[in-house]
Amino acid sequence: MTFTSVWYVLFCPVEVSKRAEEEAGTPDLEGQSDDSSDEGDASGDTEMDFLRSLFSRTLGLSPGEKVLDELTLDGVARYILSGKCKNIICMVGAGISTSAGIPDFRSPGTGLYANLQKYNLPYPEAIFQIDYFKKHPEPFFALARELYPGQFKPTVCHYFMRMLKDKGLLTRCYSQNIDTLERVAGLEGEDLIEAHGTFHTSHCVSFLCRKEYSMDWMKNQIFSEDIPKCDSCGSLVKPDIVFFGENLPARFFTTMKMDFPRCDLLIIMGTSLQVQPFASLVNRVSNSCPRLLINMEKTGQSEFGMGLFGFGGGMDFDSDKAYRDVAYLSTCDDGCMALAELLGWKAELEEMVKREHALIDSKDAKTKDKEANQSSRSTGAEAGKSDKTE
Repeated sequence: MTFTSVWYVLFCPVEVSKRAEEEAGTPDLEGQSDDSSDEGDASGDTEMDFLRSLFSRTLGLSPGEKVLDELTLDGVARYILSGKCKNIICMVGAGISTSAGIPDFRSPGTGLYANLQKYNLPYPEAIFQIDYFKKHPEPFFALARELYPGQFKPTVCHYFMRMLKDKGLLTRCYSQNIDTLERVAGLEGEDLIEAHGTFHTSHCVSFLCRKEYSMDWMKNQIFSEDIPKCDSCGSLVKPDIVFFGENLPARFFTTMKMDFPRCDLLIIMGTSLQVQPFASLVNRVSNSCPRLLINMEKTGQSEFGMGLFGFGGGMDFDSDKAYRDVAYLSTCDDGCMALAELLGWKAELEEMVKREHALIDSKDAKTKDKEANQSSRSTGAEAGKSDKTE
């Protein structure tokens, strides 16, 4: 259906109503008295049903089968436990990492974009703008020192996704985040689509070079306060995160075509669903696939024109045509823990978080001890050289 025909249906209701009468075989009631408001209501319902049918046939947007017995977190839990749910996809954004101490982007007052004044940017988003970065890389690398992966622990939400993987239920996690906490929590490369890239690898920005560098190399450069430069051509080296003005990874597009048609539960957490093309993924599952949003506020809802007719165009939590979308308004950690409790997994999840955090603390302590010993030996060696000189 073209834009013109969509406009015609939405904004030429008289003509469409006539067409509805013709196709439905509705008799011409002109001249007959209307002594019942119920008849008028019924006629209106018939015309609206026709419009829904017309859109459905033309755009393939007919509502799917209702899978959940109720549109609540309890209903989602019962569906998972029924054994019918075997291919879960998680779509996650910055909100799943805020409890780890990493700010999200858009929260008023506390979000990243609200706290970049010290970098003297022309506008907040410039720090992730590729053209600005090539001319002024200093603000990005200064921010990277503050937010660099390895300084934070995964959250309850991250470990809930790990639990879905361990139970054979996770098809894949599609993440907007660049903090690598999904990897730290135990998701591996095949489990992840890092839609906006990752610090895991870096590349020279020169199209003629594109030399790859490791995460450890980049970390050393960032914390030495040097601007990372390619040792082959001298150009800037940038972590493989997607800046504004860059394409998403090719794997994002190839994998989504395979994953979303077979998804039987979509869990969306901690994202405003404002950035495309990531936000449009919610519409790539089948019309029967339930969609659970765990977020501080509702988002991703239908555009007016589509929501008016009760199908397509985004999430539908509140209309009388809602049949598959569930919104659980809370922090991502609280929402995941609430769902885990309904699934009978709460104690297991709590134990996983406690165990994995202890392992991270132990590893960090060993690393610090090793660095302290190396520093001590280096200091001792320098002192020995000084004594011999004297």
